[in-house]
Formats: sequence, C-alpha cells, structure tokens
Amino acid sequence: MNTDLAGKVVLITGASGGIGSAMARAFAAEGTRLVLHCHSRRDEAERLAGELGGVESLVAGADLRDEAQVRTLFAEAARRFGRVDTLVANAGVWCERDVPIVDMSLGQWQETLASDLTSVFLCCREYLRMVRTQQQGNVVVIGSTAGVFGEPGHGDYASAKSALAHGFTRTLKNEIVRLAPHTAGYCGGRANCVCPGWTVSPMTEKHLQDHAMIRRVTATMALPQIARGEDVANAAVYLASDRLARHVTGQIMMVAGGMEGRWLWRPEEVDPSIA
Repeated sequence: MNTDLAGKVVLITGASGGIGSAMARAFAAEGTRLVLHCHSRRDEAERLAGELGGVESLVAGADLRDEAQVRTLFAEAARRFGRVDTLVANAGVWCERDVPIVDMSLGQWQETLASDLTSVFLCCREYLRMVRTQQQGNVVVIGSTAGVFGEPGHGDYASAKSALAHGFTRTLKNEIVRLAPHTAGYCGGRANCVCPGWTVSPMTEKHLQDHAMIRRVTATMALPQIARGEDVANAAVYLASDRLARHVTGQIMMVAGGMEGRWLWRPEEVDPSIA
C-alpha cells in the first residue's frame, strides 16, 4: 500500500531504543529521510543509521528536558533537510523498580514528569514553530497503556503518559490544524497518540524473562502475546501518512492485543513460550 511517505522528513526522538529503532527501520522502508535523536546512546544511533541501507539520515543528540538543546535539535534538522514533516515523540523513561506512590520521592516524580511529559511539550512546541512556517506537519506521540489503565508501582510514569494521551494530544490536534490548515489539496495538520502495552525491548527485557509475569500481563489481552517493536512502528507509519490517515486526528491507538484492565484468560491458560 502506498503511504506517500517517500522523501518526507521524520524526526524520531529516542531513536536508539527498542521501539525507536523499530520505527526508524519502518520509516526507512517507506523511503523517508530521518532525524534520529539520541541522548546518551549516540553509538547505537550511529550504528542504526548505518544499518538503514542508504537512507539519508541525521543523528542528533539532545537532552530533551533542556529547552536550549531541544531548540538546537530542531535547528539542526532544519539546516539539514529544510523541514520536518512528522515528529514522532517517542523518547521517555520507565523506572524498573516498583515504587508505590506512598513511598515515592518528590525527586523521582519530578524526574519522570520532566523526562516523559515536559520533554514532549518542549519538542512539540519547537516543532509547531516549524509547522507554522511550512504550514504542514503531523505529530505521533508515543504514550502507554499505563496512561489508560494506570500501573501500580509506576504512578509517575502512568500519570505522565495519561497526560500525553488525553489532555496533550487532544489539545494538540486542535492547535496544529490552525498552523497547518486544511486546503483543497492537503488534509491539514494532525496529531495522534499510540499507546503500546508490554512490548519486547531492552527496557522490558529483564521483566520478560519472568514467565509468571508474562502470564499475568498477557492474561489481560484478547490476543495473549507481548507486542514487538514492529507492531508499534506500523501504527506510527500509518498515523504519519497523510494518505492513509488523512481524516484521523486526536485519536488514541492502543497497540496492546486488546488489553483490558481485567483478566480475559486465566494465567495458567497462557503459554509464555509463545507469548
């Protein structure tokens, strides 16, 4: 199916991570040009760029919690490519330790919100300033099912992702179209959110070695299996395409196997070896 993404410029934050790298490969397969953002793992981002088979790409480092560095990131992209057609706001953190709210430090709370919410605000604000000039553009925000159902022991992460999926994306979709208005030949600026559930990635690798945990989480899914990065990437490609998703904006797309906040299977019914 033709996505019409060939030649478009896509900026992916957190491109060196598991989901980020899967999205980079998926967009590269569509013939896009890529800005691969990284923070501390530049070597991995450079290696990824080298694996993309001749796709024109720029590796750019930035601490997305820092306003000046975010501004520099988008300036670098503009100097190299002249524009950015899609921003994929993917970068974020998830504390591996379970820390209930009653025991959570203010420092952890503030750090998570800075990394998972404020960073997206800063990136989107800078991108919207580009959109205002080029009068085209769309945003794909990567949220989480934690922001839909909550997640015990990770109230900071769940709160940040909920804010992104609900208040932020749905405000953004009303504002971006004012800067990139609908015309006879253009669908208008769009903003959507993808909320993955448990997904195979370096961030979750340790937890996914626990078969009892896999049984517990997949028992909440109609399709009792852990997502792969490619599942999330395919959703992002669809939403980035003005051809395929021309009338889709302000939506929360869950990529989580039909997850609900309850068991759909008894855990013993799930085979973790194929999940």
